[in-house]
Amino acid sequence: MGFRSAVITFPGSNCDRDMAVAIEQVCGGEVHRVWHGDATLPEGLDFIALPGGFSYGDYLRSGAMAARSPIMRAVVEAAGRGVKVLGVCNGFQVLTESGLLPGVLMRNAGIRFVCREVALTVENNTSAFTHRYFKGQKITIPVAHHDGNYFADDATLDRLEGEGQVAFRYAEEVNGSARNIAGVLSEKGNVLGMMPHPERFIEAAHGGIDGRALFEGVVKGLVRA
Repeated sequence: MGFRSAVITFPGSNCDRDMAVAIEQVCGGEVHRVWHGDATLPEGLDFIALPGGFSYGDYLRSGAMAARSPIMRAVVEAAGRGVKVLGVCNGFQVLTESGLLPGVLMRNAGIRFVCREVALTVENNTSAFTHRYFKGQKITIPVAHHDGNYFADDATLDRLEGEGQVAFRYAEEVNGSARNIAGVLSEKGNVLGMMPHPERFIEAAHGGIDGRALFEGVVKGLVRA
């Protein structure tokens, strides 16, 4: 059986096709498109992606309503079994709102939508998502968000730093995020949430390829029993 993945679509998702195309081009295999109202996921998945967008119009809190969608119960269960889960932008917000990652994403400092390429530093290169980078590597990935200001209390931030759960850090001020955190890993390392969009930088024709290594890492790090 080849690489099997799923991209979840919520009402208001707008990067689900981009994510599916990136996975198809870099990872290959079968990419299932799953609607948020579904109660189950396809069997035998290696990878689940929650894409960017504005689920439910970002009403209440960004990602809060999507986190209560029926499919998220299955996503949480899959993550508990060790399936790799990536949440990008709105997907990161959904991961925090569903409890799969600590912290919250708040309105950007300056109350402005930020849409540009940003410099990141790779803080942890030992995870399933980041092992194709080297620690301290500077990469460039686009962002496009209004609620990307990552916040957690000091004790949580210290724990994330100490346990190596900070995957990426902004190399410049972008949105007011605590300690310039741009991406966070779960304790087991199989869940990653990040505000920048790696799926938008997988081929040179789109302006850069620094996001490609993340998807390569997911598929090349797969070990089957």
